[in-house]
Amino acid sequence: MSLPPGFLDELRSRTTLSRVVGRKVVWDLRKSNQAKGDFWAPCPFHQEKSASFHVDDRKGFYYCFGCQAKGDALSFLRETESMSFIEAVEALAREAGMTMPAADPAAARRADRRGELAQVMDEAVRHYRLQLKTQGGAAARDYLARRRLDAAAQDRFEIGFAPDSRQGLFKALTGRGIAADLLLAAGLCAEPEGGGAPYDRFRDRIIFPIRDARGRCTGLGGRAMDPNARAKYLNSPETELFDKGRSLYNHGPAREAAAKGQALIVAEGYMDVIALVGAGFAAAVAPLGTAITEPQLRLIWAIHPEPVIMLDGDRAGIGAAMRLVDLALPLIEAGQGLRFVILPEGMDPDELIGSRGPAAMAALIAAAVPMVALLWRRETEGRDFDSPERRATLDKSLRAVVRRISDPSIRGHYAEEIRRLRWQLFGAGAETGRGNAPAGRGGKSGQRAAGFGPGGAMRDRSGRGRIAGPVEPGGLPGTRASLLAAAPEPGVEDYLREAMILAVAITHPVLVTAFEDRLAALDMRDPGHARLRQAVLSAAMDDSGPALDDPEGIAAFRDRLDSAAGADLEKLMRLAHVRIAPPVRRDDDADFARLCLAEELARLEARRGIAAEVRDAVEDIGGLADEGLTWRLGRAAEAGHRSERPPLAAADGDGDDSRALSAQLQGLIDGAAWEKKKG
Repeated sequence: MSLPPGFLDELRSRTTLSRVVGRKVVWDLRKSNQAKGDFWAPCPFHQEKSASFHVDDRKGFYYCFGCQAKGDALSFLRETESMSFIEAVEALAREAGMTMPAADPAAARRADRRGELAQVMDEAVRHYRLQLKTQGGAAARDYLARRRLDAAAQDRFEIGFAPDSRQGLFKALTGRGIAADLLLAAGLCAEPEGGGAPYDRFRDRIIFPIRDARGRCTGLGGRAMDPNARAKYLNSPETELFDKGRSLYNHGPAREAAAKGQALIVAEGYMDVIALVGAGFAAAVAPLGTAITEPQLRLIWAIHPEPVIMLDGDRAGIGAAMRLVDLALPLIEAGQGLRFVILPEGMDPDELIGSRGPAAMAALIAAAVPMVALLWRRETEGRDFDSPERRATLDKSLRAVVRRISDPSIRGHYAEEIRRLRWQLFGAGAETGRGNAPAGRGGKSGQRAAGFGPGGAMRDRSGRGRIAGPVEPGGLPGTRASLLAAAPEPGVEDYLREAMILAVAITHPVLVTAFEDRLAALDMRDPGHARLRQAVLSAAMDDSGPALDDPEGIAAFRDRLDSAAGADLEKLMRLAHVRIAPPVRRDDDADFARLCLAEELARLEARRGIAAEVRDAVEDIGGLADEGLTWRLGRAAEAGHRSERPPLAAADGDGDDSRALSAQLQGLIDGAAWEKKKG
């Protein structure tokens, strides 16, 4: 509704902010100056012990110097009580003794009509509550007792019973002077298709009143007592009051509990919510018998930015979770997501609490997984990725999923997390890529134990380098003084080569996808390079725009990269050896850059493989045979010689140029020897 000019100003002038905020905080009287309207307290929006939350009554604003929360009395009520704007205005107006302005005549008539229907619904709730206590409600009371719903729970949720009578409610309420057309408009009764007297819509059912966020009863849910009934649960039809797809069971009480710091739990049905609330989880809601709709999801986020979706572990529950993932993907944003708890198969919240207790439920809620984990499970569980084609299919589906995320920042973080999970599945020990392995354990466990890396190459024990051949025993204590074993690691060369690899990839972003696995697997020793590498991979993953070999696609890639890693990018591109490097200067020659990037990656991988082999050999020196150690160091030397030879891919006209780049780098490395000694 629209408010007349000046109404909000008058409302703010009549509202004392410290009085509104004081209901939620304990003032620090030593730091506050009440006479001047200056108040300090621990912030109600984040956990802290110091008084960093400031309220200025004269200006009518608050500000937290810890979490930067700020606003006025209206925003405070909206944040702490999860109220809408109009609800907050109404609450403050009541406290200030102000009358809310009347809406336009048509809106006023609609409001009056809804008010009448809400009163009719309350009369129906009272009628059904009384019926539960009669002799005819004995079977319903027995059912509720078996479900461990005591009298207190029945009163709290206003549970009632509709006897198996065609016109029980109709006669009772019309006998109290309620017009038949209101009973029909409220969805409590229906007219036969062939005409005749209206009949009760709910018969032989346990009744669960459904109230909106303001506490008005808008609809009913009925659970059939007859196991052969056509519908186990029946909701009110769509009315002027009730919209099933925009309503939540236990909305108001859950909003209040969530505002006090409880985690919001979204369960599947009425009984689940009642069981959770009875076990102490007061911030529990449920959709009304159908999959969560977009309006319901937005209502849920208005209550809590990161609700916990709790679903049964059966096929239907998993299916509902996956449908919700698809619904939420385009809507998630910073500070607005979902976490999931999939219950043990065959158990609902009531059964789990009854058999294992509230502590077990609390543990499950604390261990709720983020949405990306469920998404990964859907794309990989029960599938084999034992061929390049199958892996490419997975990549394609994952890219399509990531593209559906509207928020660019969230899209980038999802791409990064999916890349990490993919590396766990394929890069950390999966030649065959079994999708039914748990996340983070791709492939056969025997391969992980043996230390297989990408392409089947053996990996060193630290998981960082590749080894030229199988590890054999070797070495005696007398070889501890070996010059090769005692040599320090030359960090300058690593830094220069890492910088060149990143610079070439950034200049020619089309190469990022071509060398994605090798770039992701490369251990960047410099923290700035590591951050920049992740930003490069994330920026390349976002293929919602033009391709990376298109000028517009390259520009978009660099914009994303600059936004994510501007400082690290600027530092890299200022390096002298980067600015003069041929593949950076020749930004229109992707084929030449591909050769240079392949050669630099090969050299750095070979160097680190040698270093890893030497480290492994040194670790194994004690009590081993001289012959074995000699063999291992010999193989390391061979790998070193191979790394100095250009790869076969460079054996054409551009090979000389790519080797010249390596020679240029080597000259810089040799000239920086003093830095190695100094370090």
